[in-house]
Amino acid sequence: MSNEGKEKKEPAKRMSGAQMSRTIFGIFMIVIYVGMGILFLIDFFNWETAPWGWLRWVAGFGLIIYGIWRAYRQFAGIDRNIGDED
Repeated sequence: MSNEGKEKKEPAKRMSGAQMSRTIFGIFMIVIYVGMGILFLIDFFNWETAPWGWLRWVAGFGLIIYGIWRAYRQFAGIDRNIGDED
């Protein structure tokens, strides 16, 4: 029998402690950014009557958009290898 069509699968590489920490911290920060954005939008901090009430809309949408961007980069693997040695 021939092994032409069969490729050897490489074992999955284990993440180092630093990579695991970076991944966990990245996911934690995504939750913080999106959560703070939502809190600003629902007026959790009672800024509706304050002179800077418009800031909650800007900060809320800004934090949510940045949280989505961070999530995309985290799960797509963009910028993951910066500073890592091969």
